[in-house]
Amino acid sequence: MTKAIGDQPSYYHESKLWRIGLFALNNSATNIYLFILGFVAYYAAGIAGLTVVVTSTVITGSRIFDGFTDPIAGFILDKLETRFGKFRPFMVIGNVTLATSILLMYSLTHIVPSSYTLIVFIGCYILYILGYTLQTSVTKAGQTVLTNNPKQRPLFAMFDGIVTALLFGLGQLYVASYLMQKHGDFTIGLFTELNTIAVIVSAIFTILAVIGITPKDKKEYYGLADNTVETRFKDYWPILKSNKGFLMLIISVATDKLAFSILRYQVVVVMLFGIVMGDFAISGVVSAIVTIPNVVITIITVAFATKWGLKKALVMSTWAGLSAAISLVGLFLLIEDPTMLSFENIGIPMILFIVFYTILLGFGGNSSALVNPMIADVSDYETFRTGRYIPGMMGTIFSFIDKLITSLPALIVGITVSLIGFSDEFPTVNDTLTDALFYTTVVLAFVIPMLGFIVTLIAMKFYPLDKKKMEEVQAGILAMKQTNHSPDKEKNVF
Repeated sequence: MTKAIGDQPSYYHESKLWRIGLFALNNSATNIYLFILGFVAYYAAGIAGLTVVVTSTVITGSRIFDGFTDPIAGFILDKLETRFGKFRPFMVIGNVTLATSILLMYSLTHIVPSSYTLIVFIGCYILYILGYTLQTSVTKAGQTVLTNNPKQRPLFAMFDGIVTALLFGLGQLYVASYLMQKHGDFTIGLFTELNTIAVIVSAIFTILAVIGITPKDKKEYYGLADNTVETRFKDYWPILKSNKGFLMLIISVATDKLAFSILRYQVVVVMLFGIVMGDFAISGVVSAIVTIPNVVITIITVAFATKWGLKKALVMSTWAGLSAAISLVGLFLLIEDPTMLSFENIGIPMILFIVFYTILLGFGGNSSALVNPMIADVSDYETFRTGRYIPGMMGTIFSFIDKLITSLPALIVGITVSLIGFSDEFPTVNDTLTDALFYTTVVLAFVIPMLGFIVTLIAMKFYPLDKKKMEEVQAGILAMKQTNHSPDKEKNVF
């Protein structure tokens, strides 16, 4: 299985570039649902009749439940072996479940009797979570079989980052500049059109991702040749406690994602562009404008990662994102009238906004793209450390902590806007700008991301898996395979 590849050591195995690109679409397939669910608060509160606090609480509680489903999914994934491989069944079943949940949620919740509205909404949201958990667990765990070459692993981040930039950029343009113009508001017609396209595109992406991973979804790529160590639920805590790289990665990326989830939360986007800047359509145009620069930023970051390692690439991106967030806070506090930031009045302030916002979205969003190959690194490090090949468990421990933290955006935004007078409905493009709305928007959109970036920089100081360490890890795993020996084989404990 392992042979010398060009000038690469014999302990590396690779995938064809196009297969890495196709497998990256598995993450894109779930990100599509993440994008359209960003608008669910407007459906639940504006159409189905649930209050702001109830809607936010359900979304937050569901995300916490989502976290608890992850370890179970990871446990099953690590033990699963079928004629169709370990990973592909999870991908297909997960995507079908996601599609079913969305179709049911938006067709039933607003038409059932009001006494059943909340129950139906919660039930459909839980079904969505189950599908999301199944498919996203493969995005993280499947990295380990795709390639272990440190020059190839960052390429997943490149493909993922490019598609994510296009997805969120063009998706925002489609909603803000087309659907909103066509339907006038967040109506059931808008949601039906948006969700239908999302379900179809996500299914196509999943099929392509299955094609991408097929040659590597085989037992010969599942960790050690003698991978007989039993995995138990009680092993979760020792992994989290003893794998320092894993713990630091969780802290850094989870805080980044919390901040970025708030920035991209559609209520905050409406507040920033539709109320503070006075024209929600600007969000679509800006998203389209920054898409190409963000693709370039992703390519630059991945090129940096292939040369200097994933850790240094994340630190570099975080510094850039932090600088942009600080600059945006300063810009909004210094300008007298934020509505002057428009394409009808293009001047230095608007140009600066586009530049800083591009850097924030591009470099700040790189943590989400880089995390998947970094999870593969910490998973290999666990194999090197203990002899256990448990990518499902590793990936879903990360998801568990990650989702507990990122369950907070809906609750944070919901409680925050209710404190400034929006307890029944979320702020919309028809609301008048007040000082409270202005400062709340600046804090949610830019100050919280600043705090997330700072935590990441601190955590990366203690993250041990630089490029040199990963070379040692891969050489050590090969030696274990060749000697049919793992560090804890005799002890069968961590």
